[in-house]
Amino acid sequence: MKRFIFKINDKQLSFGEFVALSGFLMSLVALSIDAMLPALSLIKTDLNVENENSIQLIVSFLFIGYSVGQLFYGPISDSIGRKPALYLGFAIYFLGSFFSVFAESLTIMLIGRILQGFGVASPRIISVAIVRDRFSGREMAKVMSFIMVIFIISPMIAPAMGQAVLFIADWRAIFTMFIIFGSILLTWFFFRQPETLLREKRSKFTFKNVWNSLVEIFTNRVSIGYTVVAGFISSAFLGYLSLVQPILQVKYELGELFPLYFAMLALAIGLANYLNGKLVVKYGMVFLTRIALVNLILISFVFIGVAIVTNGSPELWLFLIYMSTTLFCVGIIWGNLNAMAMEPLGHIAGIGAAVVGFVATFISIPFGILIGQMYTGSVLPMILGFAVFGTLSLLLLLWVTKKG
Repeated sequence: MKRFIFKINDKQLSFGEFVALSGFLMSLVALSIDAMLPALSLIKTDLNVENENSIQLIVSFLFIGYSVGQLFYGPISDSIGRKPALYLGFAIYFLGSFFSVFAESLTIMLIGRILQGFGVASPRIISVAIVRDRFSGREMAKVMSFIMVIFIISPMIAPAMGQAVLFIADWRAIFTMFIIFGSILLTWFFFRQPETLLREKRSKFTFKNVWNSLVEIFTNRVSIGYTVVAGFISSAFLGYLSLVQPILQVKYELGELFPLYFAMLALAIGLANYLNGKLVVKYGMVFLTRIALVNLILISFVFIGVAIVTNGSPELWLFLIYMSTTLFCVGIIWGNLNAMAMEPLGHIAGIGAAVVGFVATFISIPFGILIGQMYTGSVLPMILGFAVFGTLSLLLLLWVTKKG
C-alpha cells in the first residue's frame, strides 16, 4: 500500500492513522445505534412502553436528528473549517447523551436521541469532507472502502459492548459509555488531525451560497441519482436495524447470544468493504455496484418464497445465510455510492457531503420505520424491504449510467 503523509502546519498524519481516525469517527454513528439493541427490552419495561413496536423508535429517531444535522454541518464546515464544525457537533452529541441518561419517559428519551443524531452527524459529514479534500475518483472509493472496514468494527462489537455494560450496570450506563468513547475520539482528532480546508478556500456562509450549492447538486444527474440510490438501500438497512433485535433475540430466542450473531452478520459488510477496496481500482465503482445489486435482488426474491412457505419462520441457519449474503452486497454498494455521488462535488465537498447524506437519510427514515412497523413476528417485512428497494436502486442506477 502506498504511504501517504498529510503535512499541514508542520503536523503529520500517516495514511494508516488517517484511515483509523476517520473510520472510528464515522463509527460513532453505528455505536450509538447498535450498542442500544441488547437494552431495548429493558428500556421498554423501565419506561413503561406499552406498544411493542414503539421501542424501535429509539433507533429511528436518531436518524431524524442525523438527517437534519448533516445538512447543517456541511455548509458550516465549508465556512469555518472542518475542525470547528466537528467540535460543535460533539458538544450537541454529549448534550443528547445526557438527556438520554436521565430520561424517565420514552418522550424524553426520543428527544435525547434526536439531539444525539444531530450531533453525531458532524463526525460523519466532516470525515467524508476531509477525505474528499484529499482524494477523488477511484482513489476516494478505495480510501472510503478501507475506512468502512474500520467503521464496520463498531457494529460488530457494539452490541457486545452494550451487553457487557448490562452485566455490571443498567441501560443508562450505555449512554455514559458513548460520552467516554466520544471524548477519546475528540481528543485524538484535536491533537492529530490537521485542518484540510485552508482559509483561502473557505466560502462565506450565506443562504445564497447554500442555495446555489443545493441547486447545483439537485440538478446534477450523477450526484442526485446516486444519492437517491443510497437512500433506497439505507431504507432497507434501517428496516433491518429496526427488526434484527426482535427477530434474533426474541423470535429465535438467542437471548444474550444476540450480540455474537449480530457481529457475525456485520462481518459480512466489513469483508465486502475490504474486498471492494482491493477491486474497485481495477473494475470500477459502477460495475461492482451493479453486480452487487443484481445479486441482492435475486437472493431476496428467492428468499421471499422461502419465507412464505415457512410462514415467516425459516430455520435460523437459513435466515443467517440469507442475511450474510445480502449484507455482503450492501457492503459493496456502500463502499462505492458515497464516492460516486461526491465525485462531481469536490469544489463544494462540505455541503456536498451534507446534502448527499441528508437526502439519503431523509429518504430512508419513513421507509425504514414503515418496514419496522410492519413486523408481526414474520421475517417477511425485512426481506421485502431489501427486494423492493434493491430493485428501485438498480433501476435508478441504470438511468444514471445511461448514455445520452
